[in-house]
Amino acid sequence: MTDPRHGGAAPATSPPQSFAALRHPGYRAYFVGSALAMMADSIEHVISYWIMFQKFHSPALGGFAMLSHWLPFLFFSVLSGALADRFDTRRIIQIGMALFMISSLGWGVLFLTDTLEMWHAAALLVIHGFAGVFWHPSAQLLIHDIVGTANLQSAVRLSATARYLGLLLGPAVGGVFLLALGPAHGLLLNALIYLPLVWWLWKAPYGPRFRKGAPAPVRAVKGFSDIVSTIRDISGNRSIVSMILLAGVTSFFVGNGYQPQMPEFAHDLGHGDPDLSYSMLLAADAAGALFAGFLLESRGLLKAKPRTALLLAMLWCCAIGGFAASKSYALALAILFTVGFLELSFNAMAQTLVQLHAPGPIRGRVIGLYILCALGMRAFSGVTIGVVGGLIGIHWSLALSALVLLAVTAALLAFTLRRIA
Repeated sequence: MTDPRHGGAAPATSPPQSFAALRHPGYRAYFVGSALAMMADSIEHVISYWIMFQKFHSPALGGFAMLSHWLPFLFFSVLSGALADRFDTRRIIQIGMALFMISSLGWGVLFLTDTLEMWHAAALLVIHGFAGVFWHPSAQLLIHDIVGTANLQSAVRLSATARYLGLLLGPAVGGVFLLALGPAHGLLLNALIYLPLVWWLWKAPYGPRFRKGAPAPVRAVKGFSDIVSTIRDISGNRSIVSMILLAGVTSFFVGNGYQPQMPEFAHDLGHGDPDLSYSMLLAADAAGALFAGFLLESRGLLKAKPRTALLLAMLWCCAIGGFAASKSYALALAILFTVGFLELSFNAMAQTLVQLHAPGPIRGRVIGLYILCALGMRAFSGVTIGVVGGLIGIHWSLALSALVLLAVTAALLAFTLRRIA
């Protein structure tokens, strides 16, 4: 039997196991470290955005914060994936963690010394954005090395669950840091939360040096031309193409573009004040995603298939449209919970399929292309929902975006199911 930890095939008759990836000691350590890192990432957002508002009262800087977060993924994800194909993924992730720490320390020191200027804030936002680009493609290659093909879907789904766990805990912990320590000391302490993952990666026995069998041929890193060559290399694989396109269109048309508009949705639902009801709207989709991760993993449900991912995405479009049309707070809350459940389900499945079908020598580049679409295209969701919403209202703009996305996803489903001539 081939060892699945090193990319071998799993027995076809193996029944699904609950929380299969967590049965690997290495993945358990990575899961905890990455959840802490995601929480620290969220804490920094909470405190740094508060600092920016108090110091500058600049809507333009707030808009730059969104662009600096997503545009590095759009322009540099494939390059990061190419680096992951060529170099030790552990060290690349450590570079990402170091940039996160520099960002938190920079905010803390500049605010503590009262020397923060707008250009400092812009520079720190850019550093934070690039930290994520270093982290994400290499992390997906690393978990593939840890759990292998057989338990890859479980690992991807649990990694997404860890992300949402961090997103839920981050605002709460960040609020405690802000109140108990103040913004400067809170951010200085926040930098230490990245250290467990950095320390574990130092000696973790995973990566290119530990793979069995003949090493895959190494391609030179060519920069932006890698995007074109990667698209050409995967163009004949319908599963990869459809899942990458699915990631791109869902991020472009909807993404998380409804979250910045949540104050207006809350107001229209009769809960516009910054109280618990408003906070529950903000957290409902993350709670749904967290529930999906634990439920699906505990039962070993929803095996990764392109058709299933696309059907789940179509249900997600319907749920988004239902939220846009809802006039009841309780119904809106329930729908947002469903939105989060479906989002984790189809996104984790799509990413799993991309990793499973990607050719070994360019797996990092293919993952980078997927992340380019899944995260980088979110930079434009503010246009499809926010800018259009300024013209026709955010309820109509979100509903229209969901409707167009539903039609595009249906076309992708037809493309995927069509037999290759």
